[in-house]
Amino acid sequence: MSDASQLRDSTQIVLRRETLDGVEPQLDDEFMVSVFSDGEDRCRIVGSPVEIKAASAFLARRGITVR
Repeated sequence: MSDASQLRDSTQIVLRRETLDGVEPQLDDEFMVSVFSDGEDRCRIVGSPVEIKAASAFLARRGITVR
């Protein structure tokens, strides 16, 4: 059985809000993900495991570190 934290990690990315400045429109256009505010300084990118993996690669190519 899957661990809840593993499933959550494969379906979301949490970043500082300013990290997405300038790339959020491209992210929305290229991937089936949703971006939500998570407090004042963080945001949460949520999608299927396949979309999150592709979005992570997209962000990494732009120098954005995803953990």
